[in-house]
Amino acid sequence: MRKITLIIIHCSATPEGRNLDFETCRHDHIHHRGFKDIGYHFYITRDGGIHRGRSLERIGAHCKNHNRHSVGICYEGGLSAGGIPADTRTLEQKATLLALLRELRAVLPEAIIVGHRDLNPLKGCPCFDAVKEYGGL
Repeated sequence: MRKITLIIIHCSATPEGRNLDFETCRHDHIHHRGFKDIGYHFYITRDGGIHRGRSLERIGAHCKNHNRHSVGICYEGGLSAGGIPADTRTLEQKATLLALLRELRAVLPEAIIVGHRDLNPLKGCPCFDAVKEYGGL
């Protein structure tokens, strides 16, 4: 297993009222971004469904300069209906994300949970303070 030091949370930058299901996101990453697969290890849809992307053994494609040593989790959403960055996580997404983070921390106890914006100040993603919300796990 590769050494994982970060668990990075992302949003899909999808406005409220629009859907970006797992397969559509995967298709975009493969056919428009030139990736071999979806860049994330996990994708959480608005209904709280969790979809497995890349295996943990595979390096992701979700955060420049940090892919080698991280796990990428993306939730569907992150923009208001008007396209403004916002924490649009549903209760179901919050519950799924919390359960997933607890599970990952159990097997990756040294990994630090951060948001994409914590590693790239030009990003607003995931549109909430992941360190504040999940840093104590």
